[in-house]
Amino acid sequence: MYLEHLNLFVPNLEDVLKFYRTAFPHWRIRDEGHGEWYGKPRKWVHFGDDHQYLAFSAPGEGTNRNLKSNNVGLAHFAYVTNNIEAVITRLTDAGFEIAKSGATEPFRKNVYFIDPAGFEVEFVEYLSDIPAERNLNQETQ
Repeated sequence: MYLEHLNLFVPNLEDVLKFYRTAFPHWRIRDEGHGEWYGKPRKWVHFGDDHQYLAFSAPGEGTNRNLKSNNVGLAHFAYVTNNIEAVITRLTDAGFEIAKSGATEPFRKNVYFIDPAGFEVEFVEYLSDIPAERNLNQETQ
């Protein structure tokens, strides 16, 4: 079993797609269209590869969860990469700022960005294939 997709409402599709196209240059728009969501028109896009994707719908209403609060809602989602420095370079060169650096751990590197819709996205590179090392959290030791 694996996670196939997340479905996210966003304020602006093009702004969000710029971020994710930069992070995932090998992904593509798999499908797109227009429809109605609870009585309101929306445009939707499935952006990903043959195995997983992000479903974006716009226009979303309201504001995203305050990430510095304990309010109920999505805190962040994460993607594993084999080259975190390349992801960081692509995103910062495109004008996206690092929201926070990850924890200092011997077997992984991670970093967080906030996408244009206000979702926190973590990118992580594992430096070990051993699960006990990959999942080690020295902060809680």
